[in-house]
Amino acid sequence: MLKRLQHKIPPPLWGVIVGLSMWFLALNLPLYSVELRWLKPLAMLIGGAGVSIDLYSVFLFFRAKTTINPFKPSASTLVTSGMYRFSRNPMYLGMLLILCGWGLYLATLSALFLLPVFVLIINKLQIEPEEQMLHQIFPEQFPSFCRRVRRWM
Repeated sequence: MLKRLQHKIPPPLWGVIVGLSMWFLALNLPLYSVELRWLKPLAMLIGGAGVSIDLYSVFLFFRAKTTINPFKPSASTLVTSGMYRFSRNPMYLGMLLILCGWGLYLATLSALFLLPVFVLIINKLQIEPEEQMLHQIFPEQFPSFCRRVRRWM
């Protein structure tokens, strides 16, 4: 079943689905809700960091003149600079930080339970197929890149 879902749903849509599910859980199954004055500003800071990482990572792809489309089975350049020195997938890391900020903003532990679900979905349905493709397109560069840089952070 998971194999059939690979590269079928765009990663931002997975983010929206998980974000809406987090909201649903926060409203209907709140577990350990908290109201702290500093929680919402922290949530906005973490979410803002995620947006910044995403925008900068997309800029690096455009500057390298390669595709950001996760469904297009080709890449003209392997981007290894900027955020890509620290994470092989900073766009997905940015999405995770946005969801983390959203979960903190919702101020209930139950919403945060879906963060590992997002990581699992993105790992299985996006990153693993993308990495297989990149191994084929860049047979010498990509394995070296994988040894130097972690998948998420």
